[in-house]
Amino acid sequence: MTPEARARLIIDKQLVDAGWLVQDLKTANLGAASGIAVREFMTDAGPADYVLFVDRRPLGVIEAKREEAGENLTATEPQTERYASARLKWTTNHQPLPFLFEATGQIIRFTDSRDPAPRSREIFHFFRPEQLDAWAGEPRSLRKRLADGLPALAEAGLRGCQVSAVTGLETSLAANRPRALVHMATGAGKTFTAITAIYRLLKFGGARRVLFLVDTRNLGKQAHQEFMAYTPPDDGRTFTELYNVQRLAGPALDPHAQVVISTIQRLYSVLSGQPIDDSADDLSSFEVAPPASAERQTGQGRLVRYNPAVPVESFDVVVIDECHRSIYNLWKQVLDYFDAFLVGLTATPDNRTYGFFNQNIVAEYSYEDSVADAVNVGYDVWEIQTDVTGQGGALQAREWVDHRDRATRVKRWAQLDEDTAYTGRDLDRSVVNKSQIRQVIQAMKSAVETRLFPARKEAPKTLIFAKTDSHADDIVQAVREVYDQGNAFCRKVTYGEKDAEGVLQAFRNDYHPRIAVTVDMIATGTDVKPLEVLLFMRDVRSRGYYEQMKGRGVRGLDAEGLRKVSASAEGAKTRFVLIDAVGVERSLKTDSRPLERQPTVPLDSLLKQVAMGTRDDDTVLSLGNRLVRLARLLDDGQQQRIAQAAGGVPVGELGRALIQALNPDAIEQAALATAQAAGITRSAGTLTDAERDAARSARVAAACAAFDSPDLRERIETARREREQIIDHVNLDTLRFSGFSEQADGQAQAAIQAFEDHLRHHADEIAALGFVYGQPWQRRALVLDQVQALHDNLARPPLMLTTERLWAAYARVQGNRVKGVGLRRQLTDIVSLLRFALGLDAELRPFADEVDRRFQTWVFRHNAQRATAFTPEQMDWLRAMKDHIAASAVIEIDDLDFADLAAKGGRQRAWNLFGQELSGLMDEMNVELVA
Repeated sequence: MTPEARARLIIDKQLVDAGWLVQDLKTANLGAASGIAVREFMTDAGPADYVLFVDRRPLGVIEAKREEAGENLTATEPQTERYASARLKWTTNHQPLPFLFEATGQIIRFTDSRDPAPRSREIFHFFRPEQLDAWAGEPRSLRKRLADGLPALAEAGLRGCQVSAVTGLETSLAANRPRALVHMATGAGKTFTAITAIYRLLKFGGARRVLFLVDTRNLGKQAHQEFMAYTPPDDGRTFTELYNVQRLAGPALDPHAQVVISTIQRLYSVLSGQPIDDSADDLSSFEVAPPASAERQTGQGRLVRYNPAVPVESFDVVVIDECHRSIYNLWKQVLDYFDAFLVGLTATPDNRTYGFFNQNIVAEYSYEDSVADAVNVGYDVWEIQTDVTGQGGALQAREWVDHRDRATRVKRWAQLDEDTAYTGRDLDRSVVNKSQIRQVIQAMKSAVETRLFPARKEAPKTLIFAKTDSHADDIVQAVREVYDQGNAFCRKVTYGEKDAEGVLQAFRNDYHPRIAVTVDMIATGTDVKPLEVLLFMRDVRSRGYYEQMKGRGVRGLDAEGLRKVSASAEGAKTRFVLIDAVGVERSLKTDSRPLERQPTVPLDSLLKQVAMGTRDDDTVLSLGNRLVRLARLLDDGQQQRIAQAAGGVPVGELGRALIQALNPDAIEQAALATAQAAGITRSAGTLTDAERDAARSARVAAACAAFDSPDLRERIETARREREQIIDHVNLDTLRFSGFSEQADGQAQAAIQAFEDHLRHHADEIAALGFVYGQPWQRRALVLDQVQALHDNLARPPLMLTTERLWAAYARVQGNRVKGVGLRRQLTDIVSLLRFALGLDAELRPFADEVDRRFQTWVFRHNAQRATAFTPEQMDWLRAMKDHIAASAVIEIDDLDFADLAAKGGRQRAWNLFGQELSGLMDEMNVELVA
């Protein structure tokens, strides 16, 4: 079958799915159905691939091309225009056909010749016959109506920023720009602005139906209430009395609705026919879970297919409220499905937002503008720091502690089996420290009552952001105890609460509760105007999400409104206070949370890590998934070149082998088979951990063996580079600045100054150290005693400059040059601090990180120079020796008989493995990894 014939088969099916009956010219029967697509219909310009008839009336023409022509499909438009303008044989209609299509079976482009300056656009699928008939019956197309202009906007009752937004949007639509972005600060009335624009599009623009996408079900309810309350300036009836508004909660669109309110998750459910639980509508797009494994492997997000019950022409305009990252990644295909103008509303645009909307910003009203206009209020930052929050803690083995089930919260009193150390990041996830929670709440209470709102007789309305539902429960209990108040004083507002809506309503309008604790239900979009304090007890890595969360406090409120819930308020709300208890103000923010929980590692790095002997699950699975995905993209020649380097194994099979190597059932069967071969009777229940680990290691080693070949690694990476193009809509040319609260910044500067002053006053002692790096390794053990002494002197009064405190101070002041923030510090990190403070290193990074980097380089170079590479067991020993150097800056022969190295067999086993090379290798590592 030729490529052209294959494309025709796909196009035929697409037409049938859209309700057309496809016929050949010889057997044409225009009375057989309302919509008929006739193949090879003769015109004065030659045979047209398809001519579309509706009720015997010719309305459109399709020019079909093979799939490979997709990259140059617009070049076909003049040919389509010739057929559309030519006379059709055997018909009495000699008018040019209004609807023009070019199609390859994969791509469809459409031009409506009735538009002003007709411009083709890509569409997901062919339109239904009845839609073309309806359009043909209109005197003007939608784009012509918009280009001709709508009546002047009645500006009474609108803020200046709202007038600018509506008029800017209408100007963009008149110019037939497919995407437009309205940037308006939280609290400036985005939803009211959108409803005003939608009303004008329905009444004056002749739009048939508008989709209003919201972030969560809660925001959908709020938007529906605003539609019901909206009264247009030229009619005494409300919006919902004039037009039907459907809040989508089921599997079907209301055919009579002019406005449909939905989350994008719910809309996908309708398109795909896959039911979803109502709870899925509660998940903010900032918090949406990573895609399922199949989606990660294909990189295609949610696969959308044509649904005849929801044709692509269902909406004329799609308004995306709080347009966050989900529209660029997981759910983008849902938006691509509809042939509609896309209008984004957001208070927190980032580079992806600008890129997605083609940098067509029709209105821009920043938070600073809104504060200047007294629409919103400004804010202050108050920081709370505790030792446990910053450094974590440690529990010793045999310690009696509570063990609590995360879901049921059932507790048992038991001893710890082993020493347990945790960092601040582990708090309220794997470890709960109730003292830390109480300290933060007590510090907040003291600051609010004595410094922030000293004249208040009641606690200001306060919202606390927690990490999880369980964390929120712990906070609620601590608040009630610290404030000596009852249940009504502090309540949890999460989707898990039965009466969350009622609690939220009371928090907004009533005296109680004074303090609410949430995870994400009030994180975006929800109005609570009397709110005056935000306490962050969770970090947020998405800049957009953080701005949304801060936006809960920006709403202004007059004195009367504020005193309804806070009677002792002096007057109108003039500010809110952001209390930062976790370093959220200074933590690194990304423009958008990645779909994966960890940053994506380049394919080249994954290949090298596996070749170096890295065998952890994350690395092996990541490489496997990446290769499976790559296999779908490569052509036959690329596949063959990789297979040649892999001994005939296709790249997709290489990836599947990595994934299957970690299959628990297969590992168990391999362990049982090994035991049986050794004459040991085993069952699944009696297999030891060591036997399972050995089976896993053998399977993973076999799957990874192929990547020892540099030729294979190079061919895989070359194929990826040849196949992919990167479309960068993220890195727009803009300047961005981020600052910190003045008080905390001053404390960090003071700590750094004290440290650097100490170094200057003790310059001779510091010089004697030689910074360890410059010393012969034989003398480093003595130098480490001096390093320990320096560490102890700095940590004692009056300096109190612990390694943790200094690292945090440098991170605050020079964040982009500091790595490893939040990790537990080692003694050797004082060396990194010394070198950074004295300008010997451009970046401050953990000592262990530098050792890891040097180790990787050293092993690659060493393997290249050896006749054979290090064996897996040798690599295991070398990594253990590397870890010892990272902690102690040196390794000596006696160290092999202590701690972890002794457990591996000590000096004797190392000698058996490396023989005469052992001493030389240790000398090399002491120099190469530390010098």
